[in-house]
Amino acid sequence: MSFLKNVLEPPSYGWRDESGNFTKPCPVQISKEFFSRLNVFKNKKNWLSFISWFLVLCLAPFFVLFIFKYFTVTRLILAFVYSMIVMGTHGTIWHHRYCTHRAYQFSNKFWRFITQNLTLKIIPEEIYAISHHVHHALSDQPGDPYNAQGGFLYCFLADVNHQPIARNMNEKDYSKCVKLMDHTGVHPNTYAQYKKFGSIANPLRTIIGIILNWGFWFTVFYLAGGFGLVCALFGAAGFWAVGVRTFNYEGHGKGQDKRRDGIDHNRDDMSINQVWPGIVAGEWHNNHHLFPKSARSGFKAYQVDTAWYYIKFLSLIGAVSSYHDSKKQFKLEYGKVAVENKSIIRTRQIYLSSRKRFS
Repeated sequence: MSFLKNVLEPPSYGWRDESGNFTKPCPVQISKEFFSRLNVFKNKKNWLSFISWFLVLCLAPFFVLFIFKYFTVTRLILAFVYSMIVMGTHGTIWHHRYCTHRAYQFSNKFWRFITQNLTLKIIPEEIYAISHHVHHALSDQPGDPYNAQGGFLYCFLADVNHQPIARNMNEKDYSKCVKLMDHTGVHPNTYAQYKKFGSIANPLRTIIGIILNWGFWFTVFYLAGGFGLVCALFGAAGFWAVGVRTFNYEGHGKGQDKRRDGIDHNRDDMSINQVWPGIVAGEWHNNHHLFPKSARSGFKAYQVDTAWYYIKFLSLIGAVSSYHDSKKQFKLEYGKVAVENKSIIRTRQIYLSSRKRFS
């Protein structure tokens, strides 16, 4: 816990006040921090944060061209499916369940590479995975990089303001940080390179990987449907990249307790199960916080889990060697019979307590 509390670079306004309570910055403070941390001319260690938003900027022209020049209903449907379902599900499969939680293991590097590059590469693994470990350790507490109590902007700009790794780690802590990423295929910087670039990922390797990924998908989309399809799907990817930054604010009740009995069983934080993210991306968030290392989070009959379907399919063809599935444990602890038994026990406890009080 001590390591995770210090593994991220703290914002200028800090995580907590002198009393240890959460520090909620105003929008001006958040905005100033955002633009300061994007400035690669001021500090080249800002390169990874800059890249993640520069890629969104690069996708914006495709979105504009699609809307005003290449718009058709068919392309709109394809753009919707690609952004909401394909990109969303891939984020859950790759960044969430594999890079962060190691909920499953690939049989070899080939299938890991295929899964990593199933869609346009936009979010750096390092930005997502390390900070997400902290999010689970300090969920809705001071130090949570996307604490919903900080407001919409606090979460929306978290990838720049709160999620980059600390830049002053000693060699021992940096090695611990690298171990959190050693299964992802991201080639880590040496400690000397880390001190220079402020990151695990190497700038040159990262940029080359993005260029090759984008070049491949540009070619595939162009051959499949011309430049119009390229604009539709690249623009849709940019739309998703902006929209996904709103998820943790919504997924933790916008800073309020919106958990529902019988639906949101995890009570250790404010995470909630939402139908839309669940159906399009397999992101049943409260279930996930209940069993974070599970390759499946859609535990109930209506909880569609597209990410799990992909993982299970890879398992059936031998591409995934092992996975952890917590559905049986969920049913045992939170299924209908378990809930009824808990209700009976609670009723009996109340009855015995009342008898003791009046005896």
